[in-house]
Amino acid sequence: MLFSELSLSAELAQGIADAEFIEMTAVQTACVPTILSGGDVIAQAHTGSGKTVALALGLLAALDRTKDTVQGLVLCPTRELADQVSREIRRLAHAIPNVKVLTLCGGVPLRPQLVSLSQLPHIVVGTPGRIQDLIERQALPLKTVKVLVLDEVDRMLDMGFAEIIETVVNVIPKQRQTLLFSATIPPDIRTISRRLQRDPLDVCIEGEDTRPLIDQRFFSVEVEQKFPALRALLLEFKPESAVVFCNTREAVRGVAAELHRQGFAVLSLHGELDQREREEMLVRFANRSCNVLVASDVAARGLDIADLAMVINYDLANDADTHLHRIGRTGRAGRSGHALSLCSSAESGRLRAIADVIKSPFQWGQLTTPSGLPTPAPFVTLVIDAGRQDKLRPGDVLGALTGTTGLKAAAIGKIDVFASRTYVAIERKAVEKALKGLRAGKIKGRTFRVRELEI
Repeated sequence: MLFSELSLSAELAQGIADAEFIEMTAVQTACVPTILSGGDVIAQAHTGSGKTVALALGLLAALDRTKDTVQGLVLCPTRELADQVSREIRRLAHAIPNVKVLTLCGGVPLRPQLVSLSQLPHIVVGTPGRIQDLIERQALPLKTVKVLVLDEVDRMLDMGFAEIIETVVNVIPKQRQTLLFSATIPPDIRTISRRLQRDPLDVCIEGEDTRPLIDQRFFSVEVEQKFPALRALLLEFKPESAVVFCNTREAVRGVAAELHRQGFAVLSLHGELDQREREEMLVRFANRSCNVLVASDVAARGLDIADLAMVINYDLANDADTHLHRIGRTGRAGRSGHALSLCSSAESGRLRAIADVIKSPFQWGQLTTPSGLPTPAPFVTLVIDAGRQDKLRPGDVLGALTGTTGLKAAAIGKIDVFASRTYVAIERKAVEKALKGLRAGKIKGRTFRVRELEI
């Protein structure tokens, strides 16, 4: 089914067109017509199947912009996933005037969020704990919510959010649309569905277009040889993008530092980073300003990188479920990917646990001794100290770069606009020209500070 076959408003259709969405995925074809008609949906689909676009369309189609009230609420298990969902909603809503989407998650200061709520958003995306906190403070009125979305419900239950979800749902009108999305739908989620939903459309996508196409290999290597093995794999496969998972923050920092020393374009993501640092790490990795991201499991959920070529388990995950979440970052939506795991003799117990879940013979790989040097990242990220609060849009930045600086559009990569900052990826060879032009010129008639983010 094509997106053009849907009955969408002109503004929403423009958002779909600008995002270059043409043909719907299997889960979108199954869900979106029911969602747009206001029906409840419970959907099981693999990560990367297009569910975020489906829920975003439902939220935006139901929106009444004449009312300054909270009309949509999305609950997510992690801050990373909430950020991803918010970005997708904003991307599709960019042609709709004055739509306010607010992300409310724990792990960041509460006061700025309270200030933001002085002007109520139309759509709230957040984690259960922070949403409950704001409800208890009477800072987040939800009596006008028309659409409730529970994303990755299985993960929220695993994290112990069941009671909090119940608390949040109790303050939302019963006459609403409820959308549940989950990678798995065990009996406890069916129970939640029966309690929260009205005759929902039940969707389970198992087609080839959503099943991960992952070349999974394991390599037997002792602990002291793991770093040389990691370097060898990166040089042999030369992935455009790779996530390397470690089990501890110390290992993340150590592996990233050594890769950097040996010339790799690498960044690290772990639990000690503040919100801005995390955002900048993920933005630079997603826009191809670095090739390798070394991460702890804090990034296993919500990490949404299109065409992620490779996942490498430097340390085997502590349990099989985490292993599956890690490797699920690659091979998404019918694309192919590689998942490589380094296994020491001390990790044999973890290996057996993974084998019990995978239930198929492991493919063991052989390490080689490749020659050559690491490949530089194709892009460099510039940050502009202005964002949505300055009414800045991606098109404004693109216009300034192609107009004032004379850059060709092909030299400009992803443009990510946040509340007070904008990140733009520039081809490495064009960075100096872009910096000089933006500093000398203006964006929307104003001058903003522009700088390069160093790896």
